Amino acid sequence: MKSILKLSGRADFGEASVSRVESDGSRAAGAAVETFYCYYESPVGPLLLTSEDSSLTGLHFVKNKPLSVPRGSVPDEAAAPFPEAIGQLEEYFRGERSKFGISLRLKGTEFEVRAWQALSSIPFGETISYKEQAQRIGSVPRAVGLANGRNPVAIIVPCHRVIGADGKLVGYGGGIERKRALLEFEATVRDFGPQPMGRR
Repeated sequence: MKSILKLSGRADFGEASVSRVESDGSRAAGAAVETFYCYYESPVGPLLLTSEDSSLTGLHFVKNKPLSVPRGSVPDEAAAPFPEAIGQLEEYFRGERSKFGISLRLKGTEFEVRAWQALSSIPFGETISYKEQAQRIGSVPRAVGLANGRNPVAIIVPCHRVIGADGKLVGYGGGIERKRALLEFEATVRDFGPQPMGRR
């Protein structure tokens, strides 16, 4: 059964927190859904953002535009929450933001929802192993690895902060080099203070 994880957070550096978990059937029958998308040129390459009813539903790494977007989505970089999301991403890449406060709607199974909640609790500049993440939600490393691979909102839901038990960087949809770049950037900001991330 699919669930919708609705996350909201404080506009400052506050941790995103779960405010509601909805089932697919919780939306009123026939209710209109507005979906939009836009692209953002980040230091780690172009990102595709998607939204639904003013909540962010996707943040994906793209190599070549255009990337497939949800059917019926309209390109509109001014649609909510894109301006706020891009503003916070720019602060993150300048080393000025360690936590995000964006309204998210993440669609997945109940297990995936729990795995993504665990990701959202990993502090900036820190890492945990797949084994530790699995222990936090009462599962096994392979299962959380698969769930992390389906995380629809990269960076903001920080699956890049999960590494192998031996410290190796494994299993990242954006590619190992991007994972390494993000972790090195966060560690540098943590240890030496705000500074911009170089283009990759």
